[in-house]
Amino acid sequence: MRHVLANVRKGEINAREAAEALDVSRRRIYQLYAGYLAACARHQEDLWLPGRSGGDHSPELSEEAHALLYKLLGSKPPLSYSFAASEVHRRLGIELDRAGVRRWAFKENLQHTGPIKKARAAVRRWQCSEIGALWQLDASTHQWFGEYGPKTVLLNMMDDCSRVITGARLYAREALLAYFDFLPRAFEEYGLPLLFYVDYHSFFFSQNPEVLTQIGRALKFYGMSLKYAPTPQAKGKIERNHQFWQNRLPPLFVIEKVPEVGAANVIIDMLRPHHNQKEVHREIQCTPTAAWQDALRNGRSVLRPLPRCPWWKYIWSVRSTVTVGSDGRIPVGTQRLRVELPPRQRLVMCQCPSGEITILQEPPQAGKMPVVVLNYPSSSKVQL
Repeated sequence: MRHVLANVRKGEINAREAAEALDVSRRRIYQLYAGYLAACARHQEDLWLPGRSGGDHSPELSEEAHALLYKLLGSKPPLSYSFAASEVHRRLGIELDRAGVRRWAFKENLQHTGPIKKARAAVRRWQCSEIGALWQLDASTHQWFGEYGPKTVLLNMMDDCSRVITGARLYAREALLAYFDFLPRAFEEYGLPLLFYVDYHSFFFSQNPEVLTQIGRALKFYGMSLKYAPTPQAKGKIERNHQFWQNRLPPLFVIEKVPEVGAANVIIDMLRPHHNQKEVHREIQCTPTAAWQDALRNGRSVLRPLPRCPWWKYIWSVRSTVTVGSDGRIPVGTQRLRVELPPRQRLVMCQCPSGEITILQEPPQAGKMPVVVLNYPSSSKVQL
């Protein structure tokens, strides 16, 4: 090797010929030549030794891993190399990186035909120093089930400090009941944050600044509030996270023949913790869970535990007012049910994401217990 590089230095051969002689890439030749010239400057060219190259350190793949990669990369559309590596790790416990999967794809003639076109996302501008100080929340309407599938909505939420995806779930449409199903799931898993970074959608922003929306009132009941992003570009982290899911989920759902939202959420519930715990985030250079745990160790958390509150189920429901009729009945769904209350009394109807309908005597108030007038269980869950 020293002889070949000495000939390059003398001008007797060029880099391409040196690469052919040593059976390495031209890039590697330039790396070796730089080290060789540094040794020449110290008059130690006869003692110079090349450093250890990257080489091929990819693990031996089992037949099961080969079959899985053929399935993931042989579909139309194929999975990205990074997601294929993640799926091999999640399903088989074999650690691969993107470059290793890409080399395998070229070897097996399964390489991507061209670069995947991505919409340009906004750049990162700032981040909170404490977990729970700000959670970014947004919805992404997309053809999640492939090019010919229906457009459905992914509700997506992440912690601004650690990049932990605190919630990701598909719904048939963006509706108030969908948010009331989505938010408590995250609170039960992680606790209560302080602030949510959202857009000016009517679910969050009222035309009258003095009046809160139903989501705003529900969050305020437990000491949480909303912060509005002035532009979509201001929500760069959650917008990039939308791209993360849009690149991964549609081809995976096509490969696995996932038919509908319920089955899709089962898969998302497996992918989300794997991403949080195992995949290194390129901006923070560690896994989101590692960043979360580091913040906890250093006291950088403002999360609060889930409250033991009798109103919890009713806060996360769509509430409306009903009046007892002159016949002593109230409308519930398609029926009119009798209650033992005087006519013209106003009651509160709570429709839960489970489909259950509860009639309360008064709206939720801190320090009081709910008085249930009527409980109407649903035979089936509401289609969210």
